[in-house]
Amino acid sequence: MPLVVPGIQSNSGSSNNDWMTKLMGKKLGDSHDEITFAKEDLPKEHRVLRPDSMKTMDHKPERMNIHVDDDGTVKDIKFG
Repeated sequence: MPLVVPGIQSNSGSSNNDWMTKLMGKKLGDSHDEITFAKEDLPKEHRVLRPDSMKTMDHKPERMNIHVDDDGTVKDIKFG
């Protein structure tokens, strides 16, 4: 039987690729439009990391780390 990791390999959660498609190149804001994704639709466990952000090194597999550049545009997404 294959290993199924919720949110990564199963259909019950959103995968990293799904979030990359939704967020890459967009900014985070209060509503959706062509260049903005609403913050309220992000997973409960998330954090936004700017290039100069300090971050804890604890590993939480369910936490989405959203890496943005200096102007707030999403550049990368990782879980952990």
